[in-house]
Amino acid sequence: MIHDEKKGGAFGLGNPNDAFAKYFIGQSYLNPLTNPEECALFLANVTFEPECRNNWHIHHATKGGGQILICTAGYGWYQEEGKDAVSLEPGMVITIPANVKHWYGAKKDS
Repeated sequence: MIHDEKKGGAFGLGNPNDAFAKYFIGQSYLNPLTNPEECALFLANVTFEPECRNNWHIHHATKGGGQILICTAGYGWYQEEGKDAVSLEPGMVITIPANVKHWYGAKKDS
């Protein structure tokens, strides 16, 4: 089944990500898939308009933590500080350890 990346792929577009807009360059959309009040793991579909990316950031943790990035639709970039950028395509999974500075976002035409 093919899912329209402009509609957020298989998990849906969600709403404009206004609450976190200051952490992004460009427009993103947030569709929470779990409820933090009901589940210890927060999972969300974040959709990026073409050329949208988030700023360099770190998910701090002394135990556990980190982030799992799953490219479900479209094409993008992921980069850890001090490393080359990685080209993302649907189906790729990136495990981001806690305390690693990184960014990710959409390619200019996706």
